[in-house]
Amino acid sequence: MHDIKLIRDNPQAFDEALARRGVPPSSARILELDQRRRAAQTAFQEAQAKRNESSKQIGVVKKQGGDAQPLMDEVAALKERIAASEVAEKEAGEAIERLLMAIPNLPSDDIPDGPDETANVELRRIGTPPKFDFAPQEHDAIGEKLGMMDFQTAAKLSGARFVVLKDKLARLERALGAFMLDLQTGEHGYTEVNPPLMVRDEALYGTGQLPKFGEDLFHLNTGHWLIPTAEVPLTNLVSGDILDEAELPIRVTAQTPCFRSEAGAAGKDTRGMIRMHQFTKVELVSIAHPDRSAEEHERMTGCAEEVLKRLGIAYRVIVLCTGDMGFGARKTYDIEVWLPGQNTYREISSCSNCGDFQARRMNTRFRAAGEKGTRFVHTLNGSGLAVGRTLVAVLENYQQADGSVVVPEVLRPYMGGQDVIRANV
Repeated sequence: MHDIKLIRDNPQAFDEALARRGVPPSSARILELDQRRRAAQTAFQEAQAKRNESSKQIGVVKKQGGDAQPLMDEVAALKERIAASEVAEKEAGEAIERLLMAIPNLPSDDIPDGPDETANVELRRIGTPPKFDFAPQEHDAIGEKLGMMDFQTAAKLSGARFVVLKDKLARLERALGAFMLDLQTGEHGYTEVNPPLMVRDEALYGTGQLPKFGEDLFHLNTGHWLIPTAEVPLTNLVSGDILDEAELPIRVTAQTPCFRSEAGAAGKDTRGMIRMHQFTKVELVSIAHPDRSAEEHERMTGCAEEVLKRLGIAYRVIVLCTGDMGFGARKTYDIEVWLPGQNTYREISSCSNCGDFQARRMNTRFRAAGEKGTRFVHTLNGSGLAVGRTLVAVLENYQQADGSVVVPEVLRPYMGGQDVIRANV
């Protein structure tokens, strides 16, 4: 959601920021509706004041024995004008809200312009991709040969873009999630939350998935939606709240299943576990002071990176251009992990600073000590990490020539001390 006052004050800057995201100018239509709403508000106030004045005069005229009918007729007409003004104000206000709800966040000044991922800028590379004396395989081939990754049975149960993990790979995925949560809660100060997996419309409006991206979600016949990411319930924990400045930043994390229809991804990553309808992710969310959200963004990205550092897997960090960012973000860092089987880097985390965009939609504010007014908080979210894709990265980076997979040292305590995963003979 956007600040209408900023649009009034500098409509050209608003449209120029939208143009950086490839979005047509919107200020003229917004300001036209805003003028209509304000005119209706003025008409309402004037008619109400006149009605109050005339109502008082009716009593005076009657007391003096005069004819109060003209005044009574005027009050009746004013009542109709008041009702019409209320309707006009409401209609204009709702039209503005619909417009603003469909407009993406404005990009930060310090991110690159560009139409798509080709304009993203690499910031750093960490770690060295492993070298093999054999042709490395992709994760699905590794998992199927181990007999622990079953897409055929999953398709029988649920259709395409699902997987059944078994035995040691099921435990390895569980180990990865537990390791991530322990790291983020034990060392990085996040509070673990176990949130609902089904939410109402308002929660998805608050974080920006609705109204624009409903086709990417799963809607239930109860009226609920399955969460596409724990960002939705975690961010909405403070929906409608006025926080004390001393509470900020609030840092929360959760490991949840996530559900996405992948409506816009037809034909993409149809093999393997890269793009699934159901997947597990550890999410990081921060509710931050607006003066410190840029600093919090860097910190959050570092917290996500630390997972890959501990696992010993090479990765790179890129900053997304204006044409590749998500709807609610004003600045996003993607972490891309090296996958030897695909001989490329693939996204494993996105860490975004949303500024006050989501806070305005949720009406979440804070009050500074000694100040009467309130300000909107800033919200940030990031994957710390996508657990399924991290499993993919472990399988491909730690594979051996005989088809077995070495368990990264940091995960061995979660695997009962097991150091290698081999096929059951």
